[in-house]
Amino acid sequence: IGFIGLGLMGKPMARNLHKAGAAMTVTSRSPGPAEELAGEGMQAAATPREVAAASDIIIVMVTDTDAVDKVLHGPDGVIAGLTEGKLVIDMGTTKPRETRDWAKEIAGLGCDYVDAPVSGGTVGAEEGTLSIMAGGSESAFRRVQPLFEIMGRNINHLGDSGAGQVCKSANQAIVGMTLAAVAEGLTLATQAGVDPGAVRKALLGGFAESRVLDLHGGRMVERAFAPGGRASVQFKDINQALELADQVGLDMPSLKAIRELWQKMMDKGWGDLDQAGIIRAIEEP
Repeated sequence: IGFIGLGLMGKPMARNLHKAGAAMTVTSRSPGPAEELAGEGMQAAATPREVAAASDIIIVMVTDTDAVDKVLHGPDGVIAGLTEGKLVIDMGTTKPRETRDWAKEIAGLGCDYVDAPVSGGTVGAEEGTLSIMAGGSESAFRRVQPLFEIMGRNINHLGDSGAGQVCKSANQAIVGMTLAAVAEGLTLATQAGVDPGAVRKALLGGFAESRVLDLHGGRMVERAFAPGGRASVQFKDINQALELADQVGLDMPSLKAIRELWQKMMDKGWGDLDQAGIIRAIEEP
């Protein structure tokens, strides 16, 4: 198995595959993470091309659509190292239109392509409990399902190429709005003189309960904003969801309104905070 992109999510995902017995060849934009994993028994490679040449299945876990494009198409990119029968999985959050184009391109080389974005943050990546949303052919999905079962728990095949990324856009729209709603509710409690930690505890178990209220609400109460998932990535994903909405002729007024809060985070220089840091955009003028 090849793994490209060893950031907050990719490194623990690669570790889980290695612990399960996969022979791993890894690389990342900066050499440090690959060298670290080499010390744990994996093979470090200098380029995506080397990873692709050494692997039957290549997993890409990088930040955005442009980054995936560079990993695939650079002079030392994945496509340059592919031979017939290999399979590429994009597990980042990437635009559906580009995903479908790349799937066709790679199919033309006699290889398979699966888009399989994930949800669950670094905690899910470390624990192997990610939600995985897959698009691609049924045969390709069956081939990679054993790997997904190592990295995740809630695994769904949504349809043909791009379907996983469409699902992830819906996920990120919901998560982005829910994060803002939790931040507003906890700030309301604080400014009305009630302990936000007690309010969060009271709400868990009622209709307001959610994974966001539990995990990110806890971070908001504790002021724990070291990034498990960066606000800048959530902002990118909201913009990506709105771009998809435009492409299919859908107006999303709530998401458009929430984007202003995430834009405020970027303008304030808070993009490297955890997503839970959105509460600061509620609290501060």
